[in-house]
Amino acid sequence: MDGLSEILTKYPAKRKEFLIPILQDVQHEYGFISEESVKEISFFLDMPSSQIYGVATFYNQFRFKKRGKFHIRVCYGSACYVFGATTILQEIQKILNINDGETSEDGMFSLEIQSCIGGCGHAPVIAINDKFYSRVTPDKLQSIINECKSLIVD
Repeated sequence: MDGLSEILTKYPAKRKEFLIPILQDVQHEYGFISEESVKEISFFLDMPSSQIYGVATFYNQFRFKKRGKFHIRVCYGSACYVFGATTILQEIQKILNINDGETSEDGMFSLEIQSCIGGCGHAPVIAINDKFYSRVTPDKLQSIINECKSLIVD
């Protein structure tokens, strides 16, 4: 039994009010919600794919592209913005050749701008996966990215 079929068996009533929990389970299992998953959920719940996308895009917790092995979140809150978040973002874009919401071609890095990640006293702040980096400078950023790249084993 594949993962999506296994998820759907948890919802035998096939009721539309289970859409969000199903989407959460799919994203937890696969890291994102694929077009194929939406089609299968559409068939399972007997509702149009457009309605599923409408619900899923309303909530920022859902994503439709796979994240990279190293998911970089750049804080764009007021303190981070004042202390150089724009420079940090531009440097990430230059080094990795990706923009907000994108994943690098090799699948190793993805980038997301967030309004605040809660490190205002340590601005500018980025997070890679669940590790936070404070008072990031372009030089420090290059070291951080190099550290991530050194962890990649072919």
